[in-house]
Amino acid sequence: MLNNNVAEPLDHEPGSYIPEQLNPKGFESVIDVLDEACRKFADLPAFTSVGRTITYAELKQKADAFTAYLQRYTDLKPGDRIAVQLPNVVQFPVVVFGAMQAGLVVVNTNPLYTPHELEHQFNDAGVKAVVVFANMAANVEKILPTTTIKHVIVTEIADFHPPLKRLLINSVVKYIKKMVPEYHLPQAVTLNEALAQGAQHAPKIATLKRTDLAVLQYTGGTTGVAKGAMLTHANLISNMHQLKHRLDHLLKDGQEIFIAPLPLYHIYAFLIHAMTLVEYGAHSILIPNPRDLPNFVKELKKWRFTGFIGLNTLFSGLCNRDDFKHVDFSSLKLTASGGMPLTHAAADRWLEVTGCNVSEGYGLTETSPVVAFNPIGKEQIGTIGLVVDCTDVKIIDDDGQTVSLGEPGMLCVKGPQVMRGYWQREQATRDVMTPDGYLITGDIATQQADGYLSIVDRAKDLIIVSGFNVYPTEVEDVITQHPDVLEAAAIGVDDDKTGEAVKVFLVLKSGSTLDEKSMHDFCKQNLAAYKVPKKYEVREELPKTNVGKVLRRALREPQH
Repeated sequence: MLNNNVAEPLDHEPGSYIPEQLNPKGFESVIDVLDEACRKFADLPAFTSVGRTITYAELKQKADAFTAYLQRYTDLKPGDRIAVQLPNVVQFPVVVFGAMQAGLVVVNTNPLYTPHELEHQFNDAGVKAVVVFANMAANVEKILPTTTIKHVIVTEIADFHPPLKRLLINSVVKYIKKMVPEYHLPQAVTLNEALAQGAQHAPKIATLKRTDLAVLQYTGGTTGVAKGAMLTHANLISNMHQLKHRLDHLLKDGQEIFIAPLPLYHIYAFLIHAMTLVEYGAHSILIPNPRDLPNFVKELKKWRFTGFIGLNTLFSGLCNRDDFKHVDFSSLKLTASGGMPLTHAAADRWLEVTGCNVSEGYGLTETSPVVAFNPIGKEQIGTIGLVVDCTDVKIIDDDGQTVSLGEPGMLCVKGPQVMRGYWQREQATRDVMTPDGYLITGDIATQQADGYLSIVDRAKDLIIVSGFNVYPTEVEDVITQHPDVLEAAAIGVDDDKTGEAVKVFLVLKSGSTLDEKSMHDFCKQNLAAYKVPKKYEVREELPKTNVGKVLRRALREPQH
């Protein structure tokens, strides 16, 4: 067991407290973080995307306008849930902070979700409003009648640009690149209309408590059905300072420029760019489409950036490009990795090209997310580093007993960053907690004598595609709705580009044959692109336990 600088008991209710050493300024909520940063760094750039930069003062001004709009022109009340379905554009922080100032709970929503996935999340969370990127509005239209959503707000990619430039960029995206499918949402208002209306009124900033929910962050946990992890203001503020304690010797207020290719709707990037770096008064360069590597590299060449937040596949993809080697890395002092395991090959190549070590961390949606992080300058590649402050971990065997040093076992975590629980799922919450209050991560870990932790096996069935979690149960649930499929089992297989890819084993109904195109099209209609299987294999039967549970482990083993 490792008890890392724990200054007070860890027997509080999850999500209910912030240790004093993690809250030197006495923040009560995420909006306190924003308020202080916007006063302290008012004239400094906060976020840039697609050639548009907003300062901290403008961020606060627009967030206030959005707050006032929600309060004056909708019937939303504190505690109501608002879905934010945006890529990395400057509208994202404006909307999120504006919603939080109104006391709303933000439901971060992946823009890549299909209507099937949106419907589940929106209904599970009881979402009453959605802010959606125009490129994805057609999907919202399809499921709107079957949800509780009353208010729809739409924004286009260049909405915060000056009028002529806005018209030009939005027209190119819509009519030339044809990236905005037709949609019909007559009740929707545009974000710019909402901000213009809201700007005419003073917002009434909600009085929030540390125990109030800030975000419902959806995850499959270690199982299949997406559940909302309830992250409180206490969770996020605690985790922000846990990370800051690792970075304070390296980062300077108002002087940092960080590249943000990972999506802000993911808790990893959200905690870093929308919280920790805001507290530093840093400038985050938001990359809406990091898969477009040529344009990504062009953007990188514009900045003398000091930090880069990424993951394994992104590091490899960039380092394989000749143009990336001509980027100015002279100011780069921090590269952080998370979301998927970092390989030695990717870390070595990144260091060779950029001159900067990669510091890998580890976390879960349920832990806001950071649990451990490699100390800067003392990185041990292949480990997830040391546990962050005020966090206790233990590694247990199948009987719940703590294993010996160096022995593998289930990693369990207790700390102020651990979620309150899963939204409206008390049994699922109990299932992931030990009797003495530790969160069971589902990951098999070892601990060295020096305290460094290593993940030796992930939650066994989880598949990680380009840093995104794919839960086999969800893929199987969709595929078994295909008329030709009797049974299905999904596993992860190695993939050079995405780290892992989804492979599905199928048992077909009598008389049916596999039509891969039909199967692929069916999956594309019902699953986000990164969840769509790349490989299919037909079997006469699937290996199962005595009680009929599919043995995915056996499917991973080579056939003789």
